[in-house]
Amino acid sequence: MADKRKSLIKIKPKKYKDGEVVKVSFMVMHPMDTGMGKNKKTKKIIPAKYIDSVKFFYNGKEITNMKVWESLSVNPVFTTYMKINGKGKLTVKYTDNTGEAHEKTKKIKPKG
Repeated sequence: MADKRKSLIKIKPKKYKDGEVVKVSFMVMHPMDTGMGKNKKTKKIIPAKYIDSVKFFYNGKEITNMKVWESLSVNPVFTTYMKINGKGKLTVKYTDNTGEAHEKTKKIKPKG
């Protein structure tokens, strides 16, 4: 499913060459509710809703995966490193504890 939540993939450095290792950061707007908070107006418990799995793919091949718990902060950032092996597509897929699944894709275009 395409990501309806606001998310962003950043690669550093911005300009990279084939064969270089780059830092990849994935940021997503997500409440990361633990199920222990209360709504200030209604005083009802806010149900748990947190990202529990994040996977990074480069040209369809999984390069890393992360198991996540609810104690992470609101709007988390996930970071990994990867080696650039030509043009392609970087995809980050994540699911939350309610079964929702989303993904974000970025084209990889090495210079030189």
